[in-house]
Amino acid sequence: MTEPEPGELGADPLPPADHPLVGDRHEAVDLPVIEPGISRDSVESDGRVGAVAYPFRVYEAEIEVDRPLLAPRTDRRVISVDRSRRLAVRADTLPEVEERHVKDVLVLPGELSPDQADEKAREAAFQWTLRGSILADAPEIEFANVVEAYKLFWLADRPGGDVIVDSVRGEERPFEG
Repeated sequence: MTEPEPGELGADPLPPADHPLVGDRHEAVDLPVIEPGISRDSVESDGRVGAVAYPFRVYEAEIEVDRPLLAPRTDRRVISVDRSRRLAVRADTLPEVEERHVKDVLVLPGELSPDQADEKAREAAFQWTLRGSILADAPEIEFANVVEAYKLFWLADRPGGDVIVDSVRGEERPFEG
């Protein structure tokens, strides 16, 4: 088996551990991406609109909590782990993923391996369950679905300064690069 060429995705799209954290810029690359709600072409800009791809793993977790004298309760949570920023947050639903040819993109490496991201998701599910329940035992946490994809952010030149636009929600904030 040969190593993937730069810009290609293997079974685990993580670059090698010694890869610089600034990521790799690609003229064009095919990536599994979370379907954008805001197209790159619709972003207003005084110059070009660049793209940054963040690696994510999104989990649909089923959590079973044993309750004294009652039947166990099963909760469902969706957890999104940003593998580049090492951050787990709640999500509403599993995202739709599509294979997309993305031009002029900075692909950020994941600082978390898939196993480390799984552990981060389990920790988040446990903490969120702990906040809402009194636990007699540790809850059973199983991942019903796992989605691995990149989330795109658009970088736009504006008169008041550059902004970064979330391609899914359309939220933008000043870019402090």
